[in-house]
Amino acid sequence: MDFLFNPWVIVIIVVCVVVGNIAALKYTANMTVGQRQRKSDLDKLNELDKKATEHHEKTDK
Repeated sequence: MDFLFNPWVIVIIVVCVVVGNIAALKYTANMTVGQRQRKSDLDKLNELDKKATEHHEKTDK
């Protein structure tokens, strides 16, 4: 049991925990967690208007 309280063992355990946490943070830093950029109502209406005008221009020719 004295082996676990050896300062070198404690230092190695602490360093491993810190390195593991840093690696986990680097991996998860740029993740998007189910969040999508929501379009505003104005953006949706503009897209619908573009589609409608394109459709009308094609059918008029």
